[in-house]
Amino acid sequence: MEDRTRVEWREWGQKAFQEASDLDQPVLLSLTATWCDYCHEMDEKTYAVPTLAANVNDAFVPVRVDVDRRPRVRDRYNMGGFPSTVFLTPEGTVLTGSGYLGYDGMRQVIESVREMWAERGADAGRIPRALRDDTPPSGELTGDVEATMLGGLTEAYDELAGGFGDGPKFPFPDALEFTLKRDRETALRSFDAVSANLLDEYEGGFYRFATERNWSGLHHEKLLAENAALVRAFANAYLYTGRDEYRGPAERTIGYLTTTLWNDDADAFAGSQTPADPEVYTLEPSDREAGEEPPVDDTVYAGANAVAIDALLTYYAYTDDERARRYAERALEYLRAELLEDGVVTHYRTDSEEGCRCLLSAQARVLEALTTAHSVLGADVLDDGRAVADATGERLRDGDSFVDAPGEGVGLLEYPLRPLEGNVELADALVDLWVLTGQKRYADIARETLEDFAGASDRFGPQVAGYASTVTRLLEEPLVVRVGDEPGSALHRAGLRVADHEKVVVPDADLEGGTARIERGDRVSEVAKTPEEVGERVRAVLE
Repeated sequence: MEDRTRVEWREWGQKAFQEASDLDQPVLLSLTATWCDYCHEMDEKTYAVPTLAANVNDAFVPVRVDVDRRPRVRDRYNMGGFPSTVFLTPEGTVLTGSGYLGYDGMRQVIESVREMWAERGADAGRIPRALRDDTPPSGELTGDVEATMLGGLTEAYDELAGGFGDGPKFPFPDALEFTLKRDRETALRSFDAVSANLLDEYEGGFYRFATERNWSGLHHEKLLAENAALVRAFANAYLYTGRDEYRGPAERTIGYLTTTLWNDDADAFAGSQTPADPEVYTLEPSDREAGEEPPVDDTVYAGANAVAIDALLTYYAYTDDERARRYAERALEYLRAELLEDGVVTHYRTDSEEGCRCLLSAQARVLEALTTAHSVLGADVLDDGRAVADATGERLRDGDSFVDAPGEGVGLLEYPLRPLEGNVELADALVDLWVLTGQKRYADIARETLEDFAGASDRFGPQVAGYASTVTRLLEEPLVVRVGDEPGSALHRAGLRVADHEKVVVPDADLEGGTARIERGDRVSEVAKTPEEVGERVRAVLE
């Protein structure tokens, strides 16, 4: 993020906190993102004011953090959005914090913090509750988890404007996919609202969210991981319906990802695109084309690329779209060669630096991409998948669930954080790995992980609807299509297109060539020899 401020920003690290200790001054932590419009605005309207910048430089040790590159800092100090403006003690505990601050607001907060520091010093600092006690409420996995989630989503569905909730509107791809299988009408109406309001009709790709219930107040930033998750969700809607209104948004967004967000130098996907001036989005296509292209953050993030690989291969499985397959394979090759070693994922790497290693979300997403690549392409990646799962367990498992990263670093980084979303993503990928490898220990780990959070499952919102679907996959066991043929055969393609996006397809299975078999737990079908028989055998197993 280009620095247009007059603040003398330091890098996050021991040196900055040691300086604060030596000077007996608080740290001013600014959490920003390259794609964050309000972050740029705060730089221009607040930090660029000479007198305010001088006050910051004189009374604090200012530290700036890119939240995409340092997710561990983000997750411990986020004040509910970006920018986050957080005042810390030299030990890294929190004095106070806020989101966006204009000049007047910032001036008042600075004065308040200076008075607090003069009166109480480091004693005024606190450790957020989520870090003081990271023990989740465990419980038993039951069928009530799915029913409770479905009931909550039905209640949260906005009958007036579509989507979930009556406040700011996010697309919630997990909720879209969960309801797609369990409440088709609600799901499709939600898909319609997302595509009508968040899809960029000119360039493709989805905007991040809308601030108002009626989908107005769009935030036009486009992030790789969020766009990829929506590609997969819309592809799955197409799987169930066969309708072009769901294939179209996925196809157009793949076009956006493989052009605007493609990093030719790395042969992988870039992280995000910064929004243009809001007036640009009201122009006619010809006028918009003549304008300057909004900048792209070319950083290649492992986790976001893994989501893109999974999404493009899902779309390819249903459509035979060669562009989707080709770009997924290229990104997978880069990821395996440059960001994966002995099962440990590097968050990102550039010419000058690299991100943290063994971040839970990156490990989980890479594992999911590897299992999808094997199911769809028959790629020889299961050894890598086992290595990722095993390394994650060895380095991050703490009790029955997983912490976000190895506990090292300054400030609050030494405190463990047990993110629900990352644990759910990993558990779901472990279920797939169990089916593909036949190693039940991965299912056992997935079950124990989900049980560790089950005591609070009645309070989970739409952003973690995947918790309920993964619980169901464990309790009922996933639908499995085993195909005796190599990938790309008619039987294999028929298996991929069975209308259940939570199934697992096993190519080159230990079956006679030209045959397939359907399984769900102890229920095993007769052999299928034609694509039509695959569908018949699925229906028989599910009856």
